[in-house]
Amino acid sequence: MKKSFHGSWIVFAACITFGLSTGIPYYNIGFFYDYIARDFNWSREQVTLGFPLAAAMTIWIGPLVIARFSPRILILIGTALTCIALVGFGQMPGVLWIYYGFWVLYTIGYFLSGPPPHQIIVSQWYRRNRGKAMAIVYVGVGIMGSLGSFIVKPLTEAFGYHIALCILGGMLFLSWPFVIFVMKDRPSDMGQNPDGDDEPPAETHVVAKTFKELMASKSFWLLLLGSLCSIGSIGAVNFHMKFVFLDEGFTKGGMVDGAWRTASILILWSSIAGRLSIGYFSDRFSKKWVMFVTYFIVAATIPLLLKVRPDDNFFLYAFAIMFGFGMGADYMMIPLMAADQFGVNSLARAMAVILPVNTIGQTWFPYLVSVLRSSLGDYERAMTVVLGVALVGAAAIAMLPKQRALK
Repeated sequence: MKKSFHGSWIVFAACITFGLSTGIPYYNIGFFYDYIARDFNWSREQVTLGFPLAAAMTIWIGPLVIARFSPRILILIGTALTCIALVGFGQMPGVLWIYYGFWVLYTIGYFLSGPPPHQIIVSQWYRRNRGKAMAIVYVGVGIMGSLGSFIVKPLTEAFGYHIALCILGGMLFLSWPFVIFVMKDRPSDMGQNPDGDDEPPAETHVVAKTFKELMASKSFWLLLLGSLCSIGSIGAVNFHMKFVFLDEGFTKGGMVDGAWRTASILILWSSIAGRLSIGYFSDRFSKKWVMFVTYFIVAATIPLLLKVRPDDNFFLYAFAIMFGFGMGADYMMIPLMAADQFGVNSLARAMAVILPVNTIGQTWFPYLVSVLRSSLGDYERAMTVVLGVALVGAAAIAMLPKQRALK
């Protein structure tokens, strides 16, 4: 008797593990920035420099490690490192090099347990329905991230931000049972084929491209540039959102914490709608133009952020909902486009380069915005630069070739 297709269980498990490993820490660490800055009397530039420094120091992790080891093993190791980093942030002394050292651990954990292993697993299990499957997995990031946003404020109020960070770190180990007992790296591990078909698709027999072949491809550089610009813009908004609110008149403490919490939850809930919608459309329409639209949406929401005021919730809601929709689709489209352009067997190598480079943009661009804000005096002109970079990213995607590398 033919065994039932295990792919739905893979998607279910990956949805939870991706949400725990990435959604909770990444989308909530920014909540603690102003607490850390006040606690140790550090500047915004010093606080936001940790992630970019760590990204630059660990960029070698992707090409060296991701394509060589089991995605499931990477998730287990990565979540442990991320937990250590979050606990470290909560218990560290006021010494900058120790703070930056924990960012190195966090970033390695992010590379190992974040997008790449989950993207690789899902792309191995699905071909025809890859967009929808990837969308469901990315929904976990929105659900778990918003859960984190919902609890960080009461946890901090009840126990202080030190203990709150430790609790968030401990939550990551909830992913381990799903990784160990439910997930499999590829359908052949269970004698099955992608989508539950009787025969494997032709793309599974295609030889993976080498790093040299990828680097010689115009499509690779356009995808790298487009994703770098868009992810960098998203990172600037995510990490500076609370500081923008403070500059626009929100008072520190309960008022700005409440605004950040509302915006973060709306962003992550809206990202779920974005991921499901774009996952559906990407299976039916040109991935290139679906990706272009999502990048343009991200760029268009940046001016809305600058209109958020304490006495008017309209722009807070409008910004959060539109930004979340575009952001959710944005991250998800990168592996779909990479698999479409280079083939599923080349996805590990492609993402092993794309993710670290995107992380450089995602982390250094917020630091650049900190410098621009200090030198220019306000966020309006700094965020205009962010808008320009986001539009460059959309233009790069529009220049990708129409044809798919593999059918």
